[in-house]
Amino acid sequence: MANSELRVFYGTSDPGLGEKIVKYLGLAPGKIKISRFAGGEIYARIMENIRGQSCVIIQTCTHNLNEDLMELFIIIDGMKRASAKTVTAVIPHFGYSRQDRKAASREPISARLIANLLETAGADRVVTMDLHSDQIQGVFNIPVDTLTAMPLFSNYLKEKKLKDIVVVAPDTGRAKVAKKLADRIGAHLAILHKVREEHHQSEVTHVVGDVEGKTVIITDDMIDTAGTITSGVEALRKAGCQKDIYVVATHALFSGPAVERVTKANFKEVIVSDSFPIPKEKQFKGLTILSSAEILGEAIRRNYENQSISSLFD
Repeated sequence: MANSELRVFYGTSDPGLGEKIVKYLGLAPGKIKISRFAGGEIYARIMENIRGQSCVIIQTCTHNLNEDLMELFIIIDGMKRASAKTVTAVIPHFGYSRQDRKAASREPISARLIANLLETAGADRVVTMDLHSDQIQGVFNIPVDTLTAMPLFSNYLKEKKLKDIVVVAPDTGRAKVAKKLADRIGAHLAILHKVREEHHQSEVTHVVGDVEGKTVIITDDMIDTAGTITSGVEALRKAGCQKDIYVVATHALFSGPAVERVTKANFKEVIVSDSFPIPKEKQFKGLTILSSAEILGEAIRRNYENQSISSLFD
């Protein structure tokens, strides 16, 4: 693709992932200048001619997601004003995805607002991974490619050749995805029934399914404060599962007490993707980080060449 009209840029939220994706595509990274004014305002300038070219901007949402998103909007606007043919926003971890509905009166639907802002900025397409809720695709008026890290996880787990496996969904909303992972690795399915009283606070009341004497793999779209998966461990061990418990999650936010909670839970292994940058101080023994660069890069390539995206996951 070295001589193509595809130009791939990345923002400041995770340059490491951006570099991996560009390398997979066999391209040189797009030239862009990003800085901050003394008052905190963001400055971005495309440092090469992109007139009539298909442009991609890679920017995941980190703990500084408000800065990350504002930077993304500004870059997209700059690309459109530079007469880019198309602009695709690649957002591996889509911020505000949990705010996809009104759970109480007078609440905003923040995911819809972010979608509107991306469209207003000039994005023609969005590529993301493992949305908290697939219904978020419906708030966009532009195409959205929702990728999944499931092939990464299933291939990795198959290589471990675990026996008597049961994949556990942390709640009913994740059951469908957990079933797909279970089918891929030849495992049974169980579901945790939880009650969430406040944000970041939930309690697992019981386990639906047979986990006695089995190797458990808990799967979720993200680990934020780790309250759900650690409270689930207590319920699973009471139900008689094997000592070794694995955790699989796409987005490793590891907010607040997450690392401490995960460490105390004594998981055999915590397997995550690199959709969310994990600093060295939050990496711990038993943590495995799988690269999503190939999946994201392949989606970018197939979009540019007008090939099927869904066949990536068949």
